[in-house]
Amino acid sequence: MTLDTDFLIVGGGVAGVSAAARLAPLGSVLLLEAEPALAYHASGRSAAMFLESYGNATVRALNEASAAHHATADGGVLSPRPMMLIGRPCESQTFAVEVASFGMDEITLDQARAMVPIVNPATVSHAALRGDTSDLDTDLLIQNFARAARAAGALFHLDARVSGIRRSGGGWEVTAGDRSFRAETLVNAAGAWADRIAAMAGVRPLGITPFRRSMARVPAPGGHDTRGWPFIDAVGERWYAKPDAGKLIVSPSEEDAQDPHDAWADDMVLAEGLARYEEMVTEPVTRVEHTWAGLRSFAPDRALVIGRDPEVQDFAWLAGQGGYGFQTAPAASRLLADLLTGHPPELTGPVVAALSPARFT
Repeated sequence: MTLDTDFLIVGGGVAGVSAAARLAPLGSVLLLEAEPALAYHASGRSAAMFLESYGNATVRALNEASAAHHATADGGVLSPRPMMLIGRPCESQTFAVEVASFGMDEITLDQARAMVPIVNPATVSHAALRGDTSDLDTDLLIQNFARAARAAGALFHLDARVSGIRRSGGGWEVTAGDRSFRAETLVNAAGAWADRIAAMAGVRPLGITPFRRSMARVPAPGGHDTRGWPFIDAVGERWYAKPDAGKLIVSPSEEDAQDPHDAWADDMVLAEGLARYEEMVTEPVTRVEHTWAGLRSFAPDRALVIGRDPEVQDFAWLAGQGGYGFQTAPAASRLLADLLTGHPPELTGPVVAALSPARFT
Protein backbone atom coordinates (compact mmCIF):
# COMPACT_ATOMS: atom_id res chain seq x y z
CA MET A 1 0.00 0.00 0.00
CA THR A 2 1.27 3.49 -0.82
CA LEU A 3 -0.10 6.60 0.84
CA ASP A 4 0.79 10.19 0.01
CA THR A 5 1.05 12.59 2.93
CA ASP A 6 2.49 16.01 3.70
CA PHE A 7 4.26 15.03 6.93
CA LEU A 8 5.45 11.56 7.84
CA ILE A 9 6.55 11.27 11.47
CA VAL A 10 8.78 8.42 12.60
CA GLY A 11 8.26 7.73 16.31
CA GLY A 12 5.21 7.46 18.54
CA GLY A 13 6.58 8.81 21.82
CA VAL A 14 5.58 12.16 23.25
CA ALA A 15 7.67 13.97 20.60
CA GLY A 16 6.01 12.28 17.64
CA VAL A 17 2.47 12.37 19.02
CA SER A 18 2.70 16.05 20.01
CA ALA A 19 4.15 16.86 16.57
CA ALA A 20 1.22 15.04 14.95
CA ALA A 21 -1.23 17.13 16.97
CA ARG A 22 0.45 20.38 15.91
CA LEU A 23 0.91 19.49 12.24
CA ALA A 24 -2.41 17.75 11.51
CA PRO A 25 -4.41 21.02 11.27
CA LEU A 26 -1.80 22.28 8.77
CA GLY A 27 -1.55 19.31 6.41
CA SER A 28 -1.94 15.57 6.12
CA VAL A 29 -0.01 13.61 8.77
CA LEU A 30 1.01 9.97 9.05
CA LEU A 31 2.82 8.66 12.14
CA LEU A 32 4.74 5.37 12.16
CA GLU A 33 5.51 3.65 15.47
CA ALA A 34 7.58 0.46 15.53
CA GLU A 35 5.93 -0.91 18.68
CA PRO A 36 2.33 -2.07 19.28
CA ALA A 37 1.47 0.99 21.40
CA LEU A 38 2.26 4.68 21.63
CA ALA A 39 4.76 5.83 24.29
CA TYR A 40 6.26 2.35 24.46
CA HIS A 41 9.90 3.19 25.22
CA ALA A 42 11.25 6.26 27.06
CA SER A 43 7.91 8.10 27.00
CA GLY A 44 6.28 5.27 28.94
CA ARG A 45 9.01 5.13 31.58
CA SER A 46 9.29 8.67 32.91
CA ALA A 47 9.32 9.88 36.51
CA ALA A 48 7.00 12.61 35.24
CA MET A 49 7.67 15.83 37.12
CA PHE A 50 7.33 19.38 35.84
CA LEU A 51 10.01 21.76 37.06
CA GLU A 52 10.62 24.90 35.02
CA SER A 53 14.20 25.27 36.30
CA TYR A 54 15.27 21.78 35.19
CA GLY A 55 17.84 21.58 32.39
CA ASN A 56 20.15 24.10 30.78
CA ALA A 57 19.05 27.59 29.75
CA THR A 58 17.73 26.45 26.38
CA VAL A 59 15.70 23.64 27.92
CA ARG A 60 14.36 26.00 30.56
CA ALA A 61 13.08 28.34 27.87
CA LEU A 62 11.06 25.42 26.46
CA ASN A 63 9.84 24.51 29.95
CA GLU A 64 8.63 28.05 30.53
CA ALA A 65 6.89 28.17 27.16
CA SER A 66 5.17 24.82 27.92
CA ALA A 67 3.93 25.72 31.41
CA ALA A 68 0.58 27.25 30.46
CA HIS A 69 -0.32 24.33 28.19
CA HIS A 70 0.46 21.81 30.94
CA ALA A 71 -1.59 23.79 33.45
CA THR A 72 -4.69 24.51 31.37
CA ALA A 73 -4.98 22.69 28.02
CA ASP A 74 -7.69 20.00 28.07
CA GLY A 75 -8.13 20.63 31.78
CA GLY A 76 -4.41 20.43 32.53
CA VAL A 77 -2.08 17.54 33.34
CA LEU A 78 -0.39 18.86 36.50
CA SER A 79 -1.01 18.17 40.18
CA PRO A 80 1.05 19.86 42.90
CA ARG A 81 3.99 18.00 44.41
CA PRO A 82 6.87 19.87 46.07
CA MET A 83 10.49 18.98 45.39
CA MET A 84 12.91 18.37 48.23
CA LEU A 85 16.70 18.36 47.93
CA ILE A 86 18.74 16.63 50.63
CA GLY A 87 22.49 16.48 51.12
CA ARG A 88 25.19 15.04 53.37
CA PRO A 89 27.69 17.09 55.43
CA CYS A 90 30.40 16.59 52.79
CA GLU A 91 28.17 18.13 50.09
CA SER A 92 27.74 21.68 51.42
CA GLN A 93 29.17 23.43 48.37
CA THR A 94 27.30 21.36 45.80
CA PHE A 95 24.13 21.69 47.85
CA ALA A 96 24.39 25.50 47.75
CA VAL A 97 24.93 25.49 43.99
CA GLU A 98 21.94 23.23 43.37
CA VAL A 99 19.68 25.21 45.72
CA ALA A 100 20.43 28.34 43.70
CA SER A 101 20.09 26.54 40.37
CA PHE A 102 16.70 25.03 41.22
CA GLY A 103 15.41 28.22 42.88
CA MET A 104 14.82 26.43 46.18
CA ASP A 105 14.55 27.62 49.78
CA GLU A 106 16.63 26.01 52.49
CA ILE A 107 14.65 24.33 55.27
CA THR A 108 15.67 22.80 58.59
CA LEU A 109 16.18 19.10 59.02
CA ASP A 110 13.19 19.04 61.39
CA GLN A 111 11.05 20.57 58.65
CA ALA A 112 12.31 18.01 56.15
CA ARG A 113 11.55 15.14 58.53
CA ALA A 114 8.06 16.52 59.17
CA MET A 115 7.38 16.06 55.45
CA VAL A 116 9.40 12.85 54.94
CA PRO A 117 9.80 11.02 58.28
CA ILE A 118 12.41 8.61 56.91
CA VAL A 119 15.05 11.30 56.26
CA ASN A 120 18.03 10.13 58.33
CA PRO A 121 19.35 12.85 60.68
CA ALA A 122 22.55 10.87 61.17
CA THR A 123 23.58 11.21 57.53
CA VAL A 124 21.57 14.14 56.14
CA SER A 125 22.57 17.66 57.17
CA HIS A 126 21.11 19.86 54.43
CA ALA A 127 17.59 20.20 53.03
CA ALA A 128 15.80 22.57 50.69
CA LEU A 129 12.33 22.80 49.19
CA ARG A 130 10.58 24.19 46.17
CA GLY A 131 6.82 24.24 46.44
CA ASP A 132 5.64 25.10 42.93
CA THR A 133 6.66 21.87 41.20
CA SER A 134 4.15 19.29 39.99
CA ASP A 135 3.48 15.74 39.01
CA LEU A 136 2.85 15.51 35.27
CA ASP A 137 0.29 12.96 34.07
CA THR A 138 2.24 11.58 31.13
CA ASP A 139 -0.46 9.18 29.96
CA LEU A 140 -3.06 11.94 29.92
CA LEU A 141 -0.74 14.26 27.99
CA ILE A 142 -0.08 11.57 25.37
CA GLN A 143 -3.80 10.80 25.06
CA ASN A 144 -4.70 14.51 24.76
CA PHE A 145 -2.21 15.02 21.94
CA ALA A 146 -3.23 11.76 20.22
CA ARG A 147 -6.91 12.66 20.39
CA ALA A 148 -6.24 16.12 18.94
CA ALA A 149 -4.09 14.65 16.16
CA ARG A 150 -6.70 12.07 15.16
CA ALA A 151 -9.51 14.64 15.32
CA ALA A 152 -7.57 16.73 12.79
CA GLY A 153 -7.14 13.74 10.48
CA ALA A 154 -3.73 12.32 11.46
CA LEU A 155 -3.27 8.59 10.87
CA PHE A 156 -1.29 6.43 13.30
CA HIS A 157 0.24 3.13 12.18
CA LEU A 158 1.50 0.91 15.02
CA ASP A 159 3.70 -2.15 14.65
CA ALA A 160 5.25 -0.27 11.74
CA ARG A 161 9.01 -0.56 12.12
CA VAL A 162 10.80 1.48 9.44
CA SER A 163 13.05 -0.73 7.31
CA GLY A 164 13.89 1.59 4.45
CA ILE A 165 13.91 5.28 3.49
CA ARG A 166 14.72 6.62 0.05
CA ARG A 167 14.18 9.63 -2.14
CA SER A 168 11.10 9.46 -4.33
CA GLY A 169 9.73 12.11 -6.66
CA GLY A 170 11.06 15.09 -4.76
CA GLY A 171 9.98 13.65 -1.43
CA TRP A 172 10.44 10.49 0.58
CA GLU A 173 9.38 6.89 0.31
CA VAL A 174 9.40 5.07 3.65
CA THR A 175 9.02 1.32 3.95
CA ALA A 176 7.61 -0.29 7.08
CA GLY A 177 6.95 -4.01 6.87
CA ASP A 178 5.17 -4.78 3.61
CA ARG A 179 3.85 -1.23 3.26
CA SER A 180 5.34 1.87 1.73
CA PHE A 181 4.41 5.49 2.28
CA ARG A 182 5.29 8.66 0.36
CA ALA A 183 5.70 12.00 2.08
CA GLU A 184 6.80 15.53 1.26
CA THR A 185 8.52 16.07 4.63
CA LEU A 186 10.00 13.46 6.94
CA VAL A 187 9.98 14.22 10.69
CA ASN A 188 12.50 12.32 12.78
CA ALA A 189 10.99 11.87 16.25
CA ALA A 190 12.55 8.46 16.79
CA GLY A 191 14.06 9.03 20.24
CA ALA A 192 16.97 6.67 20.87
CA TRP A 193 16.86 5.66 17.20
CA ALA A 194 17.02 9.24 15.85
CA ASP A 195 20.55 9.00 14.44
CA ARG A 196 19.79 5.60 12.89
CA ILE A 197 16.73 7.00 11.11
CA ALA A 198 18.84 9.89 9.84
CA ALA A 199 21.51 7.53 8.50
CA MET A 200 18.84 5.40 6.85
CA ALA A 201 17.61 8.53 5.06
CA GLY A 202 21.13 9.54 3.99
CA VAL A 203 21.17 12.44 6.45
CA ARG A 204 24.25 13.12 8.57
CA PRO A 205 23.70 11.89 12.16
CA LEU A 206 24.13 14.48 14.90
CA GLY A 207 25.66 12.41 17.68
CA ILE A 208 22.45 11.83 19.63
CA THR A 209 23.32 9.26 22.28
CA PRO A 210 20.89 7.16 24.36
CA PHE A 211 21.64 6.78 28.07
CA ARG A 212 19.97 4.24 30.34
CA ARG A 213 18.06 5.36 33.45
CA SER A 214 16.87 2.58 35.79
CA MET A 215 13.96 2.59 38.26
CA ALA A 216 12.73 0.37 41.08
CA ARG A 217 9.34 0.37 42.82
CA VAL A 218 9.57 -0.47 46.53
CA PRO A 219 6.91 -0.82 49.24
CA ALA A 220 6.02 2.25 51.28
CA PRO A 221 9.00 2.64 53.65
CA GLY A 222 8.08 1.66 57.19
CA GLY A 223 4.42 1.51 56.21
CA HIS A 224 4.22 5.29 55.92
CA ASP A 225 1.58 6.96 53.77
CA THR A 226 3.76 8.35 50.97
CA ARG A 227 1.02 10.06 48.97
CA GLY A 228 1.79 13.53 50.30
CA TRP A 229 5.56 13.22 50.19
CA PRO A 230 7.56 15.47 47.89
CA PHE A 231 9.76 14.38 45.04
CA ILE A 232 13.09 13.77 46.77
CA ASP A 233 16.39 14.43 45.03
CA ALA A 234 19.80 13.71 46.52
CA VAL A 235 22.55 16.26 45.92
CA GLY A 236 24.58 15.48 42.82
CA GLU A 237 21.72 13.31 41.48
CA ARG A 238 23.08 10.35 43.43
CA TRP A 239 19.48 9.05 43.48
CA TYR A 240 15.94 10.35 43.48
CA ALA A 241 12.64 9.04 44.81
CA LYS A 242 9.00 9.79 44.16
CA PRO A 243 5.70 8.58 45.62
CA ASP A 244 3.89 6.25 43.28
CA ALA A 245 0.50 4.63 43.95
CA GLY A 246 1.10 4.47 47.68
CA LYS A 247 4.60 3.12 47.22
CA LEU A 248 7.93 4.70 46.27
CA ILE A 249 9.93 4.63 43.07
CA VAL A 250 13.68 5.04 43.48
CA SER A 251 16.21 5.64 40.73
CA PRO A 252 20.00 5.49 40.93
CA SER A 253 20.02 8.37 38.41
CA GLU A 254 22.61 6.64 36.26
CA GLU A 255 23.53 7.73 32.76
CA ASP A 256 25.08 4.76 30.99
CA ALA A 257 25.51 5.10 27.23
CA GLN A 258 23.67 2.36 25.33
CA ASP A 259 22.87 1.29 21.81
CA PRO A 260 19.17 1.81 20.98
CA HIS A 261 17.13 -1.12 22.32
CA ASP A 262 14.18 -2.01 24.55
CA ALA A 263 15.98 -1.13 27.77
CA TRP A 264 15.88 -3.03 31.03
CA ALA A 265 17.23 -2.20 34.49
CA ASP A 266 20.74 -3.27 35.42
CA ASP A 267 20.53 -5.17 38.73
CA MET A 268 23.98 -4.09 39.93
CA VAL A 269 23.35 -0.43 39.09
CA LEU A 270 20.02 -0.60 40.92
CA ALA A 271 21.60 -2.25 43.95
CA GLU A 272 24.27 0.45 44.15
CA GLY A 273 21.67 3.20 43.78
CA LEU A 274 19.40 1.69 46.43
CA ALA A 275 22.41 1.48 48.77
CA ARG A 276 23.02 5.23 48.28
CA TYR A 277 19.32 5.84 49.00
CA GLU A 278 19.38 3.65 52.14
CA GLU A 279 22.36 5.61 53.45
CA MET A 280 20.20 8.73 53.69
CA VAL A 281 16.96 7.24 55.08
CA THR A 282 16.04 5.36 58.24
CA GLU A 283 14.01 2.57 56.63
CA PRO A 284 15.75 -0.20 54.66
CA VAL A 285 14.50 -1.51 51.35
CA THR A 286 12.82 -4.79 52.31
CA ARG A 287 12.03 -5.86 48.77
CA VAL A 288 11.90 -4.57 45.21
CA GLU A 289 8.49 -5.08 43.60
CA HIS A 290 9.24 -4.05 40.04
CA THR A 291 12.10 -2.66 37.97
CA TRP A 292 12.34 -1.02 34.58
CA ALA A 293 14.55 1.30 32.57
CA GLY A 294 14.32 3.81 29.75
CA LEU A 295 16.76 5.42 27.34
CA ARG A 296 17.11 9.19 27.60
CA SER A 297 18.68 10.49 24.39
CA PHE A 298 20.88 13.58 24.47
CA ALA A 299 22.48 15.68 21.75
CA PRO A 300 26.14 16.58 22.48
CA ASP A 301 25.19 19.92 24.10
CA ARG A 302 22.20 18.42 25.99
CA ALA A 303 19.63 20.67 24.34
CA LEU A 304 16.84 19.42 22.10
CA VAL A 305 17.21 19.35 18.32
CA ILE A 306 14.25 20.95 16.55
CA GLY A 307 13.88 22.04 12.94
CA ARG A 308 14.83 21.32 9.36
CA ASP A 309 18.16 19.67 8.71
CA PRO A 310 20.46 22.36 7.27
CA GLU A 311 21.66 20.06 4.48
CA VAL A 312 18.42 18.18 3.72
CA GLN A 313 15.62 20.68 4.08
CA ASP A 314 12.71 18.24 3.79
CA PHE A 315 14.08 16.19 6.69
CA ALA A 316 13.18 17.62 10.12
CA TRP A 317 14.41 16.77 13.60
CA LEU A 318 12.43 16.60 16.84
CA ALA A 319 14.91 14.67 18.93
CA GLY A 320 17.44 14.79 21.76
CA GLN A 321 14.78 15.27 24.45
CA GLY A 322 16.99 13.74 27.14
CA GLY A 323 15.06 13.79 30.41
CA TYR A 324 12.95 16.76 29.33
CA GLY A 325 10.61 15.29 26.72
CA PHE A 326 7.31 15.63 28.56
CA GLN A 327 8.20 18.96 30.17
CA THR A 328 9.05 20.55 26.83
CA ALA A 329 6.60 18.78 24.50
CA PRO A 330 4.02 21.58 24.09
CA ALA A 331 6.57 24.24 23.15
CA ALA A 332 8.89 21.90 21.23
CA SER A 333 6.10 20.61 19.00
CA ARG A 334 4.75 24.13 18.47
CA LEU A 335 8.20 25.31 17.40
CA LEU A 336 8.54 22.43 14.97
CA ALA A 337 5.17 23.22 13.39
CA ASP A 338 6.08 26.91 13.12
CA LEU A 339 9.41 26.12 11.45
CA LEU A 340 7.91 23.64 8.98
CA THR A 341 5.08 25.94 7.93
CA GLY A 342 6.91 29.28 7.89
CA HIS A 343 5.04 30.73 10.85
CA PRO A 344 7.06 33.11 13.07
CA PRO A 345 8.10 31.17 16.19
CA GLU A 346 6.89 32.33 19.58
CA LEU A 347 10.31 31.58 21.09
CA THR A 348 13.11 34.13 20.79
CA GLY A 349 15.64 33.98 17.97
CA PRO A 350 18.56 32.93 20.20
CA VAL A 351 16.53 30.04 21.65
CA VAL A 352 15.42 28.89 18.19
CA ALA A 353 19.05 28.99 17.03
CA ALA A 354 20.20 27.07 20.11
CA LEU A 355 17.69 24.31 19.25
CA SER A 356 18.37 24.19 15.51
CA PRO A 357 20.20 21.20 14.01
CA ALA A 358 22.27 23.79 12.13
CA ARG A 359 24.25 24.40 15.32
CA PHE A 360 26.16 21.17 14.67
CA THR A 361 27.38 22.12 11.19
